Amino acid sequence: MITVTLVRDNNQAITGFKVSGHAQAGPHGQDIVCAGVSTLVQASIMGIERYLKREINLVQDGGGIKMELACQPDSLTGAVLETMLLGLTEIAKLYPKSVRIIEHRR
Repeated sequence: MITVTLVRDNNQAITGFKVSGHAQAGPHGQDIVCAGVSTLVQASIMGIERYLKREINLVQDGGGIKMELACQPDSLTGAVLETMLLGLTEIAKLYPKSVRIIEHRR
């Protein structure tokens, strides 16, 4: 199962996330759930870092990725991260045995 853990601040803004695990929804290299989650996460990271030019702290290991904003969240980072969450939520609805979303408050 893929676990997506979001961190929100006191204003409910997403300040970071961690994604770990495997969907196990198809053969290696053909898992559409894993591909969908990876695409949304990577596009969000690139949008924040490359397009918005915000600094982030990024840690990638063999099966997971962790991203934290190095700056205060704002409406633009919020738009990117909330859109990522919308996509991940839809995937989790379609594949509830493959994706779990957890939210933490700071």
